[in-house]
Amino acid sequence: MNLNRIIQSYTLLSCLLFCLCNYAQTEQYPIEQVKQKKIRTNYKINYIHVKMPEGEIPMGITGFHYDFALSSHFYGGVGMYAAIVGDQGGLFTLGAELGFQQRLFKNIYFDTDFHFGGGGGYRYLVKDGGYINSNSGFKIKAKQFEFGIQYSYFDFYKGSIKSNSVSAFVSIPATFRYSDYSYANNSCDVPKGNTSYPWKRKAIKNAFQLRFDHFFPIGDTKDQWHEPIENTLYTLGFEYDQYLNRKWFSYVHLDAMYKGLTSGFMDLFLGIGYEPIQTNYFKVFTKFGAGASGGRVEREGGLTIYPNIGIETKLFNEFSLTVHGGYMMAPYGNFEVYTLGYGLKYTGFKNGTSHPELENKQLNVHSKGSRFSLQNQTYFQAQSTQVPPVDLQLIALQFNYDLTKQFYITGQAAFAYDGKSGGYADGMVGLGWYSPKFLYNKIQGTAEFLAGAAGGAHIDTGAGLAIKPKLGLHYFLRDNFSFLLSGGKIIAPYGNLNSANINVGISFHFSSLNLTPKS
Repeated sequence: MNLNRIIQSYTLLSCLLFCLCNYAQTEQYPIEQVKQKKIRTNYKINYIHVKMPEGEIPMGITGFHYDFALSSHFYGGVGMYAAIVGDQGGLFTLGAELGFQQRLFKNIYFDTDFHFGGGGGYRYLVKDGGYINSNSGFKIKAKQFEFGIQYSYFDFYKGSIKSNSVSAFVSIPATFRYSDYSYANNSCDVPKGNTSYPWKRKAIKNAFQLRFDHFFPIGDTKDQWHEPIENTLYTLGFEYDQYLNRKWFSYVHLDAMYKGLTSGFMDLFLGIGYEPIQTNYFKVFTKFGAGASGGRVEREGGLTIYPNIGIETKLFNEFSLTVHGGYMMAPYGNFEVYTLGYGLKYTGFKNGTSHPELENKQLNVHSKGSRFSLQNQTYFQAQSTQVPPVDLQLIALQFNYDLTKQFYITGQAAFAYDGKSGGYADGMVGLGWYSPKFLYNKIQGTAEFLAGAAGGAHIDTGAGLAIKPKLGLHYFLRDNFSFLLSGGKIIAPYGNLNSANINVGISFHFSSLNLTPKS
């Protein structure tokens, strides 16, 4: 596909999203009526030294966690681990966690948590992929960050990795602001003058980006069989940007390979970015990320750095097209590539009525609904290249962002924890539809179509491209919380995977304010 066709495809997709996003709002609420709620949250990074079975090189893993307060003592959240030291590059996990904290003296706290999830890398060590991680220790709370030391137990309980060690972490506290989902996808009437209300604050700029990248191997880059890689590799990725001020932003970026190697390669980066040139329709940006990568390439530690530079051009309103290039390399391995890619970016200004960039500009203020769900997914008789078909159990996270009351975009990540396929994972994005509620306003139907990358653990996904159509139901306990049940298929067009799936889980619903300039 040439660049012109790519731009045309993105333009058509952007037009569709624009039309959906600007679908007529059905109600208008005074901004004072939209009650603001707050939850204490934490962004945490930790490092665990993992002892390995005899004959294996010790491994170091780093974790990226997002936790939220359940009460003054308890918290819950989600997290990912990735190998960065040793020779297990490509080991990634996804899990859910529950923690407890108790103040001991001044700013010193006892802190303990339990984490369960799925994932892995080299399957003969992790087997089914299920693992537990428990941590207990102490932390010190400063004004703008926390740090601590803990005893950690990390165990792939059906595999051979079982480790006791000391770990360290640092975390940054934050506040998550939201309102009830009942206000979602409607307009808000903002009073003029000096009227005071909770949402009267500067909006926060953030962005979501769907990315496609080409990797051009250089140097001594080799595959898992120690053969040189000379062909182009193709990845599908997702990025979230959080702006610190007008020009600086932090970001998290995740890729999965869908062509060029046997499926199974992933990468995960955290980084910082800067936009030295900004106009209404054109931007130049540069970024530096550090994280982990691996899978189907020669065994290495996993630590990877990724500097890159690019341009962004506005398509219309919140949507823009990005083109970027960079250099990715593993300092303690042979993996080294040049990168070239493009992306579709959505930029929003959230949870405030004062725009941080547009002064004296008339603004639309409207609420946008979101749903975050934690699921157990079952793939029945998933085809493998080495063993008979297996039933897979996966832990999955899904995020829905409403375009209208009926349509939404969605992203999903799922990692296997049972079924003799530790190390299998898939990441997908797509479009969904909500039905009107029925049966006393308790039931709502859904229809989704997702596409993305899948692979690992010899599940037969070919190069990694996969699609997942689903139909489902939400049962509402209250407006902000529901149980969900869905079913469908996961199909790899270039492999033999063609499996029915059933998904059950819980879903948290909320809305947030969004600012857009008036036409």
